[in-house]
Formats: sequence, C-alpha cells, structure tokens
Amino acid sequence: MTRQYETVYIFDSALEEPAINERLARFHALLGPNAQVTVSHWGKRTLTYRIRRHEVGYYVVGRFEAEPSLLPEYERAIKLEEGVIRFLIVQLEGELPRAMPAETAVGAEEEDE
Repeated sequence: MTRQYETVYIFDSALEEPAINERLARFHALLGPNAQVTVSHWGKRTLTYRIRRHEVGYYVVGRFEAEPSLLPEYERAIKLEEGVIRFLIVQLEGELPRAMPAETAVGAEEEDE
C-alpha cells in the first residue's frame, strides 16, 4: 500500500539550480519508476540559526507517493549527499487543509464586533 509523503530539503546555497535538480532526480529515482513527484523550489532563504557554518540555504519541497519499504534507501541517499544541509520527511494523512477565502474571514471578524 502506498502512502503520501512530503520532504523538505535545505541545500547548500552555493549549489546552482541545475545541480540541485540533478540531485533531486537521483533521490526520486529511488522511489520507483512509477513514483509521481511534485517539486516546489522556494529558493534561497536565511536560516533561523546556523547549520554546519551555513547561514543561507536553498529550500525545496517535494511531495510523492511511495511504498514505505522504499524510504530507508531514499533517506540514506539524502543523508550521504554533502550538498544537503538538512531534510525532513513527513507522512501526509487525510486531506490537506484548504485556505479560507479572504472575504469569508473578513466577514466573520465584522460579526464578532
């Protein structure tokens, strides 16, 4: 049974986007040939605190569906990559929350006053 996961990667800010995409392709190939991965590049951001002498990191968020048995090798490959400063893998459960329209939020505040 496949499960949905989300991974947040923080790459070394010295890496260029093509190098990051190459590493991501290598990681996602470990999830199997049928894995559909959605990747969102957030770009360079200042870290809240220094991580291994880095003050800036390149953030990438990836969502995918995979068998849980494939995750140990996927996680191992990420840990061995020197360009990854930090990463986090979480399992998504249920439907994702939907944003409330701005009009509804404003209307609700006016009723309380």
